[in-house]
Amino acid sequence: MPTSLPVVNLAEAKFECIYGRGCDGICCQNGRPGVYPDEVQRIDANLSKFLPGLRPEGRKVIEKGGFLSGRRKDGLPMLRVVGGWCVFFNQGCVLHKVGAAEGDKYQYKPAACSLFPLAKTAGGDWYVRQKGVEGEEWNLFCLDPQTSPLPAAVSLQDEIQLAARYTAEDAAALQ
Repeated sequence: MPTSLPVVNLAEAKFECIYGRGCDGICCQNGRPGVYPDEVQRIDANLSKFLPGLRPEGRKVIEKGGFLSGRRKDGLPMLRVVGGWCVFFNQGCVLHKVGAAEGDKYQYKPAACSLFPLAKTAGGDWYVRQKGVEGEEWNLFCLDPQTSPLPAAVSLQDEIQLAARYTAEDAAALQ
């Protein structure tokens, strides 16, 4: 299946998100993505939309100290984790749910979450995270090509197009 984004292992990668069909959102468990400044601003500006949908402990933490942990990943601030789950997790991603209700499931989610399981190699090439590929150690069943039956080229069409858009925006910003 053609893509506008070169993905180094797309031909052999397998991935199927089964959230709600046997998965409770394991990618959000202990998920601490780095968040870009514009993403922080977007989340902060819309926080009142998210608070009602949060777990009580998540809401309490955010109201007391915000949604950023104080830790950094690749130079970016990271989201907080409460009780082993992303602060925005409540039977799924609250950022995703609110965005989807408004017509764009990606509009509030950090890029790292929206693009999962796509990532960049140290050399800047896109790849599908798979157990053992590029040193992948996160042992999620959805990252195991033996248990994920769908070709990633089929299951990740939206994410690949989003990554292509981000890549084009980054290239335009450099000119």
